Amino acid sequence: MSPESPALRLARLPAARRERWLGRLTPRVAHRLLHDWRFWARPGQLPPPGDWFCWLVLAGRGFGKTRMGAEWVRGLVEGPSPLIAGDGAAARIALVGETFADVRDVMIEGESGLRAIAPSRWRPRFEPSRRRLVWPNGAQAFLYAAVDPDQLRGPQHHAGWADEIAKWHDGARAWSNLVLGLRLGTRPRVVATTTPRPLKWLRRLAAEPTTVTTSGRTMDNRANLAPQFLAEVERLFAGTRLGLQELEGRIIEDVAGALWTREMIEACRVTAPPAPLERVLVAVDPPASHGESADACGIIVAGRDAAGSVFVLEDASCQGLRPLGWARRVAAAYERHDADRVLGEVNNGGDMVEAVLRQAAPALSYRAVRASRGKIARAEPVAALYERGLVHHAGIFAALEDEMCSYTGSNAEASPDRLDALVWAVSDLALGRLGRPSLRRL
Repeated sequence: MSPESPALRLARLPAARRERWLGRLTPRVAHRLLHDWRFWARPGQLPPPGDWFCWLVLAGRGFGKTRMGAEWVRGLVEGPSPLIAGDGAAARIALVGETFADVRDVMIEGESGLRAIAPSRWRPRFEPSRRRLVWPNGAQAFLYAAVDPDQLRGPQHHAGWADEIAKWHDGARAWSNLVLGLRLGTRPRVVATTTPRPLKWLRRLAAEPTTVTTSGRTMDNRANLAPQFLAEVERLFAGTRLGLQELEGRIIEDVAGALWTREMIEACRVTAPPAPLERVLVAVDPPASHGESADACGIIVAGRDAAGSVFVLEDASCQGLRPLGWARRVAAAYERHDADRVLGEVNNGGDMVEAVLRQAAPALSYRAVRASRGKIARAEPVAALYERGLVHHAGIFAALEDEMCSYTGSNAEASPDRLDALVWAVSDLALGRLGRPSLRRL
């Protein structure tokens, strides 16, 4: 457990002692203390000592990563603390998110963003048309989107803050361009804040001798998170590989013997599918029951282009819903993607699957599919399509990819419901285009 900050220790004092302590502060000092990050932060949220070039923050959801990045930038502009006089201004700072919307909505305008955390006299002026922030002392921060890595070719900076780098589609190239532009001043530095994912380039970055890594768990910040949120994520993800990644902030390695690897999926990832797609399917692997302990309902949307490549478009899977609830999710995905057909596995539900889907959307095009072979036998040809680069993920589907990269076919494994739906969708699209003989030659 991380040590408490002085602010939390103050909050735990008896009310009378706390009031006496606060009452001795002048209004000026009290106001400054309110904005003193070194007072409020947990020790693990403060910049590490030493002559590092990259401070890499790998932590779970809700740990406070955004606040850490924003406060680090603020410290460059204002000095290490509002209670300490200091110049410390970096003239040019790069702010890099996956998209411009992410930079604006999270890094700048978000609850823990640069404008929200600043004292009124230090609040930066946001100039959206020029994609920059300007502080009263003249320091400037420029906005960049990692989806266009070449934006970072050319500009020079004293420092950079890169947020959610594990989400970046072409992360290695965007990061390289950012680093190559950190060439102003005597001590350029960069902070990268992200929930980790098992990416080769992220592992390389963490292993660099000039990188200092801070790790953290969602629960470390439980004092600032809603109890209902904490209870729900603990119920859903505790003890799972996805939970280790998203809540514990750990880089999850591949499972020996799994049909898919993270590297294989990353090699097939795209920002968006080509338009238009020739055919789009929604595949559903319905659960046999409902409620908290029931299997998930796997709902995967995928499409095929004119060249025969398959693109996974959405994972709309859900858990715990009654039949009409998951059927409505299927119908909504069908309409949202203007799909051609719904494929429903009927091994468990039989005619009930079609009946409940018809209640949700009477006019949808439906075909039942029945598994005549085991899961591993059905999944292996689909994994081979990934190896050949014929299947692409149009986005990041963390829960689905977690199932894929942990599935070995062992009888002891839980039912991979998302993966089952994926296999039905990809098999139908690929077989329809390539023909069964070509799959047998893989």
